[in-house]
Amino acid sequence: MITVDDLRAHPLHQVHRLIEPGPVILISTRHHGTPNVMTNGFNMMVRHAPPLIAATVGPWDHSYQALVETGECVIAVPTADMAATVVDIGNCSGADVDKFAEFDLTAVDAEQVDAPLIAECHANIECRVADTSLVSSYHLFLLEPVRAWTDPSQPAPELLHHRGDGTFTVDGPVLDLQDRMTKWQYLL
Repeated sequence: MITVDDLRAHPLHQVHRLIEPGPVILISTRHHGTPNVMTNGFNMMVRHAPPLIAATVGPWDHSYQALVETGECVIAVPTADMAATVVDIGNCSGADVDKFAEFDLTAVDAEQVDAPLIAECHANIECRVADTSLVSSYHLFLLEPVRAWTDPSQPAPELLHHRGDGTFTVDGPVLDLQDRMTKWQYLL
């Protein structure tokens, strides 16, 4: 039998590396007419229907003020082949760099929000801020999707997952266990 003496303590400041929050996303905003995009690795689905997404965006992020003032954004889901660009986007500030121009990203007009879609991404989810009650304490925005788009030319994208230390994993084989989802058939 394993006891706690057989285990190794893990530093609390690295707990985020144990529970991967989901794919790395890009968050686009438009503030005073200027589009911007940031990389975000701290995000998660909160519920599936109606959909609700949580993302950490803090005052250290140039996009923070845009999100606070406009109450809207686009969550763009890049594929693994965009990994270097995704990291580079996260290593500079929209206060200093036009990231759409710098990284050859194509801004596409959204239907429901002013923030742009990103054409190079597999998916784009237009969102409105649904709840800010956790922003002051945790910098956590709850976002309500109002429109979603996928690129049909990318039917089986490999998504990028940050491991919290500058390394990434990429989606692997798909395990199809739909027949076992007896309680959740309506989701299939």
